[in-house]
Formats: sequence, C-alpha cells, structure tokens
Amino acid sequence: MLAKFSFSPSQLLDEAAAESGEGQGYLGPGLFLTSPALVISTGLTIFFGTAGLPHILMRFFTVPDGKAARQSVVWTIGFIGVFTLIVTIIGFGARALMTGDGATEAVGDGGNLAAPLLAQFLGGGEGSAGGDIALALFSAAAFATILAVVSGLVLASASTIAHDVYANVIKNGEDIDETRVARIASVGLATFAIVATLLVGSGFNVTVLVSMAFVFAASANFPALLLALTWRRFNTAGALTGVAFGVIASVVMILLSPPVWPGPDSEGSPSSLTFPGLVTIPIGFLGCWIGTMLTRTTEEKRTYDELLVRSETGLGSEGADPRRAPRRRGAAAAAAATMLPK
Repeated sequence: MLAKFSFSPSQLLDEAAAESGEGQGYLGPGLFLTSPALVISTGLTIFFGTAGLPHILMRFFTVPDGKAARQSVVWTIGFIGVFTLIVTIIGFGARALMTGDGATEAVGDGGNLAAPLLAQFLGGGEGSAGGDIALALFSAAAFATILAVVSGLVLASASTIAHDVYANVIKNGEDIDETRVARIASVGLATFAIVATLLVGSGFNVTVLVSMAFVFAASANFPALLLALTWRRFNTAGALTGVAFGVIASVVMILLSPPVWPGPDSEGSPSSLTFPGLVTIPIGFLGCWIGTMLTRTTEEKRTYDELLVRSETGLGSEGADPRRAPRRRGAAAAAAATMLPK
C-alpha cells in the first residue's frame, strides 16, 4: 500500500485527508476524540488495559524462568508497537485509496470490512485473480487471529472457573476433576459468547467491541496486579473488591457510552467517553483500597516480601524455596534470604 504513495507517509496522510471530505481537519483531533477528556481516557484505557489482558498475562506461564519472561516482555512490546503502527497506516490507506462510488456502503455500517476490501483492492480489485487471492489470504489470517484470541480467552476463563471458583470456593479445596469442570465451562462460555454476538448484531464497529475488553482489563485486573507488586498490606479481600468495583463500573459506563446508548454510534448518550478508563480505573483502585483497609491479615505481608525478593533477585523463580538458597548460591542468596520474614 505504501508503494502507492512512493513510500511517503506524509503523502499518504495528505491523500487520506483530501479524500475524507474534512480537509486537514481529518488529521487533527476532534473528529473521533472530541474532547481532551476522551483523549486521556482512551489512552489510559488502552495503555493499562494491555497490561491486564488475561490472555496476554497467561503467556507468562509458558516461559521456563524469569529471564525468559523478561525477554518475552521486550519482544511483546516490540510486536505491539509495530502492530499499532501498521494498523494506523492501513486505516489511512483505506481512506485514501477506496474512494469510488459505493465504497462507504461496501465497508458496512461499522466499517468492519475496510481492511479486507483494501487487501482485495491492492491485489487487483474485485473479480481479479490477485484481488480474490489477497482477500482470501486476509480472511484466513483474520480467522486464525480471532481463533487464537478466542481460544486464549476461553482457556483463561475456563481455568478460572474450574480452579479458582469451583474447586477452591464452591468445593472448598476438595479433590475434584477440574479438567471435566473446565470442559463444561468452556462449552458454556463459548455458547454464551456466540449468543451475545448474535444479539449485538452487525451495526457495531468490531474495533469498538474489541477495545471494550481493554476497559475491563484496565479497570478490574490492572489495579489488583499493580498493588500486589507495590503495596505490602494489599490482600486477597482488596483484590476481590477491586475486581468487583472495576467490573461493575466498566459495565455501567460501557452501557452509557456513545457506541451502546441508545443505539450503535448514536447521539444522546449520558456519557461521552467511548473508552471510560478515566472513570473506571480510579474506581478499581478505590475498590482495592476499601477492601484492603476493611480487612486485616498478616499473611499478605509475608507473601509480599517473598514476591519482592523473587522479583528483584530471581531467587525461587525456578520453583526452589528461597529459604534454602544460602546453601547453594553463596553470599548473595544468603543476603536475599535474610529479607524474608521468619
């Protein structure tokens, strides 16, 4: 696509602005992010939401040690940065190149077909061999990506229901077949997701729907994760309260946001924040603080010290007991072990 504009990003942006009907205003703020609060809220939601997405966090369980985990983070940051840049270029390219009659109608009410139709256009257009092949390749890649994300979400959710909720809460630690429970939970979650998708309909912009996951991750998961690493007093009750506050606040604010209330991409919604992280993230932190301050336990201080030593030194990250490290790792391990409570 960049070859169409002599590999010049500025030429691409100018052409997209000219074809948008908004002139140079198309390249400035105010068309989608209509206020400074919405700009800040969107940035916070996507930034902190990425750190709290469960199907991304679970990838840390696939690395053998702390060093590999840190390397994985560096590679992940690089891939996310490149991906974000590519999405930006594709978006402006679609606006600049797809200018014929009926182009707006072809991409759908929510604009969901802009990227696959752009691939078809670059391959030679509708009806051409290159265009059909490009469209098929894009569709296959999109399907594989969706399958990977959905499978990760189902696995994370099913394991949580089977292990955390059913085994440890409902059955109170009894010996049960968690695999069987996870399979049932997977089927139930998949069925619920399919029905919910059908109810949503085709008018929603898929990008907005996907980005709503960032709202939940930033508001419910991220505050608990951050405080577990930084606040010595933080405990389980605080985490549960923070997650509950974040989820409830996210649901309420999403229902009141412009993409949902009173209809897809309509006007007159009570909230102007499409991505309400500016409101929901502080509520998540507030829930964590309230839950922690209203309960008093001593176990979290001990576990926090162990986590601190492990995160700063790497001792015990391979599954060993840091208290036994002095006999194997010399003075550095002995010094680290003295930081742990007796």
